[in-house]
Amino acid sequence: MSQTDSAAETTMDRFQVPAFSDSREPRHIMVHADPVIATQDLSIYYGSAKTIHNISMTVPRKKITALIGPSGSGKSTLIRAFNRMNDVIPIAWCEGAVLFNGENLYAPEVDPVEVRRRIGMVFQKPNPFPKSVYENVAFGLRVNRYVGTLGERVEGALRRAALWDEVKDRLKDSALGLSGGQQQRLCIARALAVEPDVILMDEPASALDPIATGRIEELMHELKENYTIIIVTHNMQQAARVADYTAFMNLGQLIEYAATDKIFTNPDDERTEAYITGRFG
Repeated sequence: MSQTDSAAETTMDRFQVPAFSDSREPRHIMVHADPVIATQDLSIYYGSAKTIHNISMTVPRKKITALIGPSGSGKSTLIRAFNRMNDVIPIAWCEGAVLFNGENLYAPEVDPVEVRRRIGMVFQKPNPFPKSVYENVAFGLRVNRYVGTLGERVEGALRRAALWDEVKDRLKDSALGLSGGQQQRLCIARALAVEPDVILMDEPASALDPIATGRIEELMHELKENYTIIIVTHNMQQAARVADYTAFMNLGQLIEYAATDKIFTNPDDERTEAYITGRFG
């Protein structure tokens, strides 16, 4: 990854990163042999308020990992740390390590723009730009000065997002004219166009109807053949349907992290069971 500018380096002075080690992994935290993302004792603060507490976890390649837990448990804050989106919040700072393919994402020489290209994000509410369908998908390519055939890359991203057949005759139309579900798949296509390794999804279907939600879930299953997906969801049924692994968070802590079947049928922690069965949250 390329060097940051001086402003970014000033931002990086707020981050304190110890050496990575597996020696302190809690017993209930899965350790994958070749993780695409790994955290060690990651804590995140907003000013003096600690919102994420010493989380250590690994995220496996080309799988879907779901983060579940009640509102305010820190799920969105955690995944924003995976692509340095918290950098844009002046009072946010962190301690601990976030590794991507073994590389420290918070090292001074790492360019956060490049991080966000390699680790894309799709937000809760579809956020297409007020541009044409084509220009929405092409936007990141233009920013990154892509020198290949732009049209082929745009079409490929739209096909991977299962949207091409619906918009191929509307490429010059405003993206704001698409349905909510189509807009969300367009945002996924926009992320895919720059060929990331990881796609973060922060409640991507919470604003969609059941049919559109089903399309997004089908798409996630297709995409995991080539991408690692991390999804935040309040919908436990959705986590059970789409995720290979599930992490339960509460009050900024990672309570339990295991294969999804285990989390939903035989959790180790009574707090996980209480949340899954609806006794709190």
